[in-house]
Amino acid sequence: MILLKSKAVRSSILLFLTVLVFLSSCKDKEVQQAPPPEIKVVEVIQKEIPIFKEYVGQVHGFKDIPIRARVDGYLMGIHFKEGFGVKKGQLLYTIDPQPYQAKVAEAMGQLAKAKTELVRAENELNRIKPLAEMKAVSESDLDASLAEQGAAKASVEAAEASLRLAKINLGYTHLKSPIRGLIGKTLAKEGEYVGRDPNPVILNTVSRIDNIRVEFFLTESEYLHFYRQIEKDVEKGKREKVDLELILADGSLHKYKGKIDFIDRNVDPTTGAILIQASFPNPEKLIRPGQYAKVKALVEIAENALIIPQRCVKELQGKYSAYIVNNENKVEIRNLEIAGFYQDFYIISEGIEVGEKIIFEGIQKVAPQMEVKPIVIEFKSQAANN
Repeated sequence: MILLKSKAVRSSILLFLTVLVFLSSCKDKEVQQAPPPEIKVVEVIQKEIPIFKEYVGQVHGFKDIPIRARVDGYLMGIHFKEGFGVKKGQLLYTIDPQPYQAKVAEAMGQLAKAKTELVRAENELNRIKPLAEMKAVSESDLDASLAEQGAAKASVEAAEASLRLAKINLGYTHLKSPIRGLIGKTLAKEGEYVGRDPNPVILNTVSRIDNIRVEFFLTESEYLHFYRQIEKDVEKGKREKVDLELILADGSLHKYKGKIDFIDRNVDPTTGAILIQASFPNPEKLIRPGQYAKVKALVEIAENALIIPQRCVKELQGKYSAYIVNNENKVEIRNLEIAGFYQDFYIISEGIEVGEKIIFEGIQKVAPQMEVKPIVIEFKSQAANN
C-alpha cells in the first residue's frame, strides 16, 4: 500500500516537472520570436540649398563723433538732455570764456600797436624816398627805412594771426554738435575742470543711428572661400549681391537687410582674421552702438547637399553623430562632419550617403547592432513654415 502511494507521488512530480519544462520552453520560444521594435526614421535627402553662417559682430553708429574740450577751463553749462536727440549746431557745453576773452583783448591791443608802428614806418619811408632820389640822404638810410616798413608789416600780420587764434580759442568755449544724432551721458559735471588730462577731454559722443555699422571678422580661409564662392554664384546667375541679416541678442531677426561696405586692407597677423564692416538701416533707432549681434551671411549655394533634421543629431564636446539603420535593419552609430545649417536641418559633408535611414524618434530605445523595423516618415520643417 505504501509502495503504491509512493509511485503515485513520483508520477505526479514527474508530470508537474514535464509541464513546467514545456511551459518554460514555450515562453522562451515566444521571447525569441518577439518582433523587432518599430522605429521612426527619415531618409537622407539631397538638394540644392543655401548655406548660411553666423559671425559675432559689434554695433557702431553710422557716425560716432566724440565731443572734445579743445580748450581747458571750468565747465560752466550743459545745454542738452542726456540720451536724447540733438540737432547739428546745437549748443552742448560752455567752458568759462573769461581767460580767452582776455587773450582776445590782449591780441587786439598787440594788433593796434603793430598797426601804429606800421603807419610810422610808412610815413618815414615816404619822407626818405624823395630825399634819396635827390641824393640828399644815403642809400643805406633808404634801405633801413624799407626794412623797418617791412618789419612793421610782418608784425601786423603776426598780430592779426594771434588775434584770429585767440578768437578761435574763445569760440571753442562753446561746444556745439557737429551732426544731428543721439547724444549719450556726459562724462563731466558743471564746475569741473575739463580739457586737460587727467580731467575729461572727451565729454560725450553723438551718434547717428538711423543707419548702423556692424564690424565682424572672418578668418583668412573663410574670407578666401567666401570671396571665391560669391564670384562663382554671380557668374552662374544664382545671386547678384551679398545680402546680410542681423540676429539680435534676444534671437530676433532685424527686419532690414544689410550689405558689406568695407573690407580692411590687410589680415591681422596676430589673429589671422580680416575686418569686415556691414551697414544696416535702423529707422526705428532700435539698435544702439555697443550692442553685440550676429551677422548671418549666405556663404555658398550647395548644389548636391546632404541634409538631415537637426533633432536627429547628437553633439558631444564638439563631435556630432547620428544613429543609422543599415540595409540589414540593424542600428549603427556614425560620426558626422557638419558643413553648415539650413532652416532646421544640418548640412552633412561626411558620414552619410543619400537615401540612408536616420533614426528620428526613439533614439534612447536603441543601441548599436540592435535589430529594428524602420518606419520611414517625412520630416516637415517648422523653420520653413515660419
